[in-house]
Amino acid sequence: MEAANINIDDTVLVEQCRQGDSGAMERLIIKYQNRIYNVILKICANADDAAELTQETFVKVIESIDRFEGRSSFYTWAFRIAVNLTLNYCKRNVRLAIRSLEARSNQGDERKKQLLREFLSDERSPDPAAVAQNRELCEIAVKALMKLDDAQRTVVVLRDIEGMNYAQIARVLNIHLGTVRSRLSRARSNLRDIMEAFLQ
Repeated sequence: MEAANINIDDTVLVEQCRQGDSGAMERLIIKYQNRIYNVILKICANADDAAELTQETFVKVIESIDRFEGRSSFYTWAFRIAVNLTLNYCKRNVRLAIRSLEARSNQGDERKKQLLREFLSDERSPDPAAVAQNRELCEIAVKALMKLDDAQRTVVVLRDIEGMNYAQIARVLNIHLGTVRSRLSRARSNLRDIMEAFLQ
């Protein structure tokens, strides 16, 4: 694939898709599949399910491309489809995901608790970048994340892991900007409480 083709604007690719150009859809899928997969994986915590949901997302994108009105970016529209599919999945399967995470070995709990005490001692909300740098903390954070309700878990994933701004999250979830802020604030507070409870 030539470099010029890789950088084609999404709007152009969407228009080409509507005209039956399967290569244009392939370029859109290649451009966004990893990001969408990663968001889905963080929400549902199961690699196989995330792969299937990513596939299902793009099937829906292909089926719905003629109805895409362009009021948001293609990226936001595709993410909305992905998040909705994943939330529906989670409503049915989140208990299984939690059991799967909790079934992992609990070796090194004392070390994890010490790391967590140090991490939480600065009175700030958990910083995803700092968590990601430490495998033990990451394991605790994933367990804590899975204990949040679907709505709170989703805003944390979209903001703190995917790096979306509040306006993008509002468009993806089809909620008000103020709702994004309050939900994220509650989610971060709950996440901290859950992580602190691990120290009990």
